[in-house]
Amino acid sequence: MPGALAGIKVVEMAGLGPAPFAGMMLADHGATVIRVERERSQPPIPAEKDILNRSRQVVTVDLKSEQGVERVRELARDADGLIEGFRPGVMERLGLGPERLLEDNPRLVYGRMTGWGQEGPLSGAPGHDINYIALAGNLHGYGRAGGKPTPPVNAVGDFGGGGMLLAFGMLAGILSARATGKGQVVDCAMLDGAALLSAQTWSLLNAGMWKDERGVNLLDGGAAFYDSYECADGQYVSVGALEPQFFAALKERLGLASSQFDPGLSAELAQIFRQHPRGHWCELLEGSDACFAPVLSMSEAPDHPHVRLRGTFRSVGGDIQPMPAPRFSLTPAPDPRIPEVDG
Repeated sequence: MPGALAGIKVVEMAGLGPAPFAGMMLADHGATVIRVERERSQPPIPAEKDILNRSRQVVTVDLKSEQGVERVRELARDADGLIEGFRPGVMERLGLGPERLLEDNPRLVYGRMTGWGQEGPLSGAPGHDINYIALAGNLHGYGRAGGKPTPPVNAVGDFGGGGMLLAFGMLAGILSARATGKGQVVDCAMLDGAALLSAQTWSLLNAGMWKDERGVNLLDGGAAFYDSYECADGQYVSVGALEPQFFAALKERLGLASSQFDPGLSAELAQIFRQHPRGHWCELLEGSDACFAPVLSMSEAPDHPHVRLRGTFRSVGGDIQPMPAPRFSLTPAPDPRIPEVDG
């Protein structure tokens, strides 16, 4: 099957992290994504192992030569979009800025992925996920009460607030271009995306239902009924019994003495879960109204019966990869493939 985005062509200027993730999402669902690599040394992750580069054609171009620049212009002339993740001004210095490429192709959607955005006092400064989510107010809320802020790997800035937002922005821009005949620039900043991902937290804060502190709120480990607990074998389980009916199911199955908001509930749950190994609690609670799941490692997750049945992970070229999402009933995503390198 060709996928939901069949017929869309995007040129991707090779980079690291969020921009390739956006290209991966588009390619996953059938868009033709041509990744332009500059001649360089071995990348940090070998090409055949880098999941973010899957399902693309890879073209190697010398961007310091007139012929290389003209090759990219040629690719962009009949493309729906182009995505790049350089610092502001780099593409302009290469002769591939949006003004020039939109002159070549007025319908082009030119996606720009940066940490700080295309303008502002920090726009030219280097940074990483941890810096962007720090300035957006996200990092302050991640971690245990009384402890230091703990970064949630690089999921919030690079991928949720960066690559996924860019993929959305590209598709919105392409829909607009097809309706109006006019392309545009999409300024996607991880700073903005991280802030956007905390929209519900801002709602709770504005309503007086959230403290601007970490580890003391309903969803950040401050509530005993929404937390993880260690088992007798050193493994962990998660409990998310937020609503009263779900807490009632948890209370019944565990024989809890504490009420949902009892200050002693956390200690009671910790003491109960330490009595048996994780497998025991899975047999007792998994699939029940108690809102329970084991905390699985990356090596364990693909083998869980539910995950395996859905095919959430599969082997591609001998390596386990997460499969394309979301799922479409009429135009399912084609099978991911190792990048096709064209020198």
